[in-house]
Amino acid sequence: MAGVSEAGAEVAPAQPGNGGPPPGAEAGTAGIAGSGGVAGYAGPAAEAGPAGDVGAALRAVAPGRLRAYEELLHAVARGRLWMLLWQGAPGSPDARYGALRVDGQSYVPCVTSEAELAASTWPRGHEVLPGARIAAALHRRHWGLWLDPHAPGGGVGIPWADLRRIALGLDRVPAGPLDIAEPAPLVRAEAFYACLTREAPELPALRSLRRAWVAPAVGEAYLAIGAEFAPSASAAELRAEAGRLREVLRRALAAEPPGCAVSLLRVPDEDDPVALWMTATRTAEFWTRGI
Repeated sequence: MAGVSEAGAEVAPAQPGNGGPPPGAEAGTAGIAGSGGVAGYAGPAAEAGPAGDVGAALRAVAPGRLRAYEELLHAVARGRLWMLLWQGAPGSPDARYGALRVDGQSYVPCVTSEAELAASTWPRGHEVLPGARIAAALHRRHWGLWLDPHAPGGGVGIPWADLRRIALGLDRVPAGPLDIAEPAPLVRAEAFYACLTREAPELPALRSLRRAWVAPAVGEAYLAIGAEFAPSASAAELRAEAGRLREVLRRALAAEPPGCAVSLLRVPDEDDPVALWMTATRTAEFWTRGI
């Protein structure tokens, strides 16, 4: 898989507004993956045509059609993309993708089929890769994907935050924009919180527990529980502690179900808006370890 060519960043993109992400696509998304979901966010089922038919899903996207955009993400997750090389040949050490910037955000252009590759008249090389693999590599650098920029209307851009959703699992990470608030009075779960706080002191690396009520753009609202661990804990200790915390959460859900879906995430996380909200909101914390 090639890197991204900074030299290609001056490629003139399609004019913003003639295509691009529908409303909400650029607003960011949340991640539920840090420690693993428990009851989990129940995302919408994929309904985008045959597996890998990214082009058909792309043509259904329009401003305001959030479900159509969600179906496009599912199609990218299970399909293939034709990545446009700015320099080098597929598999060569010097291979680099093209790049463009739209509204201050960085994107890597690609096309969705052999037919679109021919229609683009791209004069350089290309390589065909799974969309999920591309998403996993690009989101870490905060690069998005721009699909079929040569098409009428300029194609559609998928911001890095939605590539992160693809990489972590669309059924685990909710669709933005998100409405994040304190759970009370939206959900009353005092007995559930009490179950968590009784067992939390038994987890030595756990520093605090936080909560938020999250309403995604697509799908049902849910209760998010954020876990902050000691920064001095090793990776092995964090994995073990996260596993124990999931067991605590399962027991609390069985004993005192809060009446809604519940997911677990790790804080802090600068790429996760729910974790960022929890970190910035003092009242989100409902248990902290005493000194």
